[in-house]
Amino acid sequence: MVLAEYDFHLFDLDGTLVDAEWAYTREVFDRVGDRLGRRFSDREARVLWHGLGGSRGETLRELGVDPGRFWPAFHDVEDPGARAEATYLHDDAARLLARLDAAGRPTGLVTHCQAFLAEPVLDRLDLDDRFDAVICCTDETGWKPDPSPLEAAMDAMGVDPGGRGYYAGDGENDVAAAWNAGLDAVHVERIGHADRGRCVLGDRRVERIDELIAASEATQTDTSSALR
Repeated sequence: MVLAEYDFHLFDLDGTLVDAEWAYTREVFDRVGDRLGRRFSDREARVLWHGLGGSRGETLRELGVDPGRFWPAFHDVEDPGARAEATYLHDDAARLLARLDAAGRPTGLVTHCQAFLAEPVLDRLDLDDRFDAVICCTDETGWKPDPSPLEAAMDAMGVDPGGRGYYAGDGENDVAAAWNAGLDAVHVERIGHADRGRCVLGDRRVERIDELIAASEATQTDTSSALR
């Protein structure tokens, strides 16, 4: 995978570029549990936070929790400032974004994280100027794996939707959204197959997103050597 061969680059946010400290996640689920009269175990909290079971709506129903009650409670208890303070940028993501920024590559963000939470995170981590488009999924934009949010990002970036691009994310819905939008899919496996309980396939699978840089440099070196 050679980064220079791509016309544009799209990323998921949580679990891909950034993550929140576990203490914050645990507190959020404790507060949601208080509102719903149900305690969420550490495993359930991790599965729902990272989307390890695929569709979070389906996971909630399997747990006997009504998504229609869960999501309003979840968004109501989250504090944008606290979440921003608890969120950190992965060092490998910082390296890749810096490389793309230096190269002037069109770069976009498509996330299920709602705008009132995503915007403070991007501001605190000095990422708000790193992206040519930021799409926070809503009922109007559609939700991954629907390709509509990715298509909206491509439109906002002003790139040719028929050009070559990829979408990198940590969930099955991210891979499906990429393919549904006609893009290459990069799966970032930060959790591990054992905890996820399954193996998610994409056009490329990495544990650190800066592996894309290493792969690109290795390919370019091989090509250069072959031409000598």
